[in-house]
Amino acid sequence: MHFSPSVYEHAARFVSESPYQVSRSVDLMVQAHATAYRRYHHQPITVGIDIYNLEAEAYGAVVAEPTQNDIPTISRPICQELQDLLDLKPFDPLQSGRLPLVLQAGKELIKLFPEADVRIPVSGPFSIASNLLGMENLLLGLAFFPELAQQALSYLVDNQILFSRAILESRLKITFFESAATPPLVSPTQFRQVLLPVLHLMNKRIVEISGEPIALVIGGDTCSILDDLIGIGSTYLICPSETDQTSFMKKLESHPEIMVRINMDPRVVSYGTPTEIGDEIDRIFGIAEDRDKVCLGTGVLAYDTPPENIELIQVHTNRKSQGA
Repeated sequence: MHFSPSVYEHAARFVSESPYQVSRSVDLMVQAHATAYRRYHHQPITVGIDIYNLEAEAYGAVVAEPTQNDIPTISRPICQELQDLLDLKPFDPLQSGRLPLVLQAGKELIKLFPEADVRIPVSGPFSIASNLLGMENLLLGLAFFPELAQQALSYLVDNQILFSRAILESRLKITFFESAATPPLVSPTQFRQVLLPVLHLMNKRIVEISGEPIALVIGGDTCSILDDLIGIGSTYLICPSETDQTSFMKKLESHPEIMVRINMDPRVVSYGTPTEIGDEIDRIFGIAEDRDKVCLGTGVLAYDTPPENIELIQVHTNRKSQGA
């Protein structure tokens, strides 16, 4: 089993700058992720810091500068109701917001590390809508106007395909992030009836331009929607720490073709003792059993996660994998 930490804002600590400053500079973005990669040799390199803000900012939302080293967030929604999403002017992935920045950083990283799997984060339509509309308004719209919600989310897919095409033309790969759509915020019924057709559409259109299914990242308590996630057609799924991981992996026994990343408890990753880290790795190896397509993950690494913890996880994982 290999180890795949999620290095986003955590990369900023390697250049002694805040996540906000790194997120707004090609040079700092490249330097931060390159330094992190040289230390961890992780796969993939996901080019970004505040990965869920990119598209909302490209539509015109403002990302506020946080205090100290907190992760940047959208300062306020720019839409008030679902119809406003349908009235948005499409963005240009080569000119709007920081999309050109991450594309350029990705191209420079693949030049530095041609052996690496360099990916650009692409947000799912529900996650974009939650930033543009605000989660409360989005959930109310989803509850009372499900057909309009599905129409608005499908509209957002169009620009994500333009962005995805720009990524592929830059000879980079895509990872699809849609964690805002997870239960319990969205009920399994709402997910199945409203969101699932949109995610099927997104996967279908990405397959058409890339020739391969999306790598799908949805955190949260996803065990109740796992059959739906499998049905989307992704060949890469996350077994989040927030769900019943044992049941999740049991359900996947009949789908050995899917690569699964089993995430560790984030508290243990950031603050655990060596004994706690070793016990957590043992637990995940027990859940994984003898599955071939499986890796160990961390969830999003916090800025202040000690690098020594990540290296310790790597050492334990390598020893376990080699039967030591």
